[in-house]
Amino acid sequence: MASALEDPALERYFKGHKAAITSVDFSPNGKQLATASWDTFLMLWNCKPQARAFRYVGHKDVVTSVQFSPLGNLLASASRDRTVRLWIPDKRGKSSEFKAHTAPVRSVDFSADGQFLATASEDKSIKVWNMYRQRFLYSLYRHTHWVRCAKFSPDGRLIVSCSEDKTIKIWDTTNKQCVNNFSDSVGFANFVDFNPNGTCIASAGSDHTVKIWDVRVNKLLQHYQVHSGGVNCVSFHPSGNYLITASSDGTLKILDLLEGRLIYTLQGHTGPVFTVSFSKGGELFSSGGADAQVLLWRTNFDDLNCKDMIKRNLKRLHFDASPHLVDIYPRTPHPHEGKIETVEINPKLEVIDLQTSSPPVVDVLSFDSTTVNTTTVRTLADKSEEISGYFLNPSLLPSECSPTSLKTRTEDMSDLPSESQRSIPLAVTDALEHIMEQLSVLTQTVSILEQRLTLTEDKLKDCLENQQRLFNVIQQKS
Repeated sequence: MASALEDPALERYFKGHKAAITSVDFSPNGKQLATASWDTFLMLWNCKPQARAFRYVGHKDVVTSVQFSPLGNLLASASRDRTVRLWIPDKRGKSSEFKAHTAPVRSVDFSADGQFLATASEDKSIKVWNMYRQRFLYSLYRHTHWVRCAKFSPDGRLIVSCSEDKTIKIWDTTNKQCVNNFSDSVGFANFVDFNPNGTCIASAGSDHTVKIWDVRVNKLLQHYQVHSGGVNCVSFHPSGNYLITASSDGTLKILDLLEGRLIYTLQGHTGPVFTVSFSKGGELFSSGGADAQVLLWRTNFDDLNCKDMIKRNLKRLHFDASPHLVDIYPRTPHPHEGKIETVEINPKLEVIDLQTSSPPVVDVLSFDSTTVNTTTVRTLADKSEEISGYFLNPSLLPSECSPTSLKTRTEDMSDLPSESQRSIPLAVTDALEHIMEQLSVLTQTVSILEQRLTLTEDKLKDCLENQQRLFNVIQQKS
């Protein structure tokens, strides 16, 4: 069986971002790829050769996370500008802005039914939003440091979160309580996620480790030490049998969870790798990192019919269901005979005919159709009422707003080259204004620090003079 494995291969790479890639996510149909970056932009890539890419302009600081909704009609993004945005992933890029967090937002995650969105922030909270009504629902507070990631379980009943307080917490979405807590004395988890059937979670550790926990019996099942740098992200294959990891050591690793061992090391990036994600069907995966490149890989090594496996997993999304064999991962590797060794793949050492890596990019300037706060919901009248309809959950919409009609509207939209040409200098202007604001803040900060340093020096001088006087007085008396 092991000898039948075919190695993963680098199929394509995308260039368009100007800074490190922080997050990648495939559309549900696997035809598009969304990426987030330190350059403050979202980009939407088409997996077809020669197809143009879209760059969404709207966030005012680093974009930390991006995710497609389950139906693919929305994109959610989180940013260090303390906001969450919902985008319509088309050439117009209309967006809705959510404001509730009081510090940078680190992650976004849709529930499997698309009705809820969980956001994690450096304000130490997780917030849950209703997507149908576009409103804030509730906050989860128990972490004592920045929350780096929050993810729904496949059935939506639980949320897992990880924080720099060195804990991983499991939350019940019904009673909004923390029902479990995994703690680590060494490092903290940068990223955490449920496996496809919701029985286990995987954590990506700053201490270079990858851990698999069973949430039913609250035990550590597997512990991998395969990286030489912090692990930044993990992604489960839809079968649940494989896990891919991204690390600051510049590599991707593929773990066989059933055998409990490392099977592939992928060398493709220059510098740390920050994000990795399998496509919904598992036939592709994508990675991004500090080199500002997005790599698209073909999986190749799993011949399993993923659709059948996904259906089988969905049947088991019940708390009272008895465990299945594929749910229970071994704590130690199985003693297979003639087992193949770890395979290292470095595309840079091979001559590869890669498809065009720099597609034409169209800048899309966002205008806010709605702004959602914890206390108020502001919707523009007339035209924006129609726009906000785009952000509703299509599964709950009347027939005139169904996904089919939304798709027809999207396809009917005509190209507006003059708008996209105008948006480029506007985007540059916006970026320059943001840089100037940051420089101004830095200048003020330096000025304040200089003043404080001067005051400290003066106080220290006074203390030394007083000490010298006291010393002289004591000497005279003696």
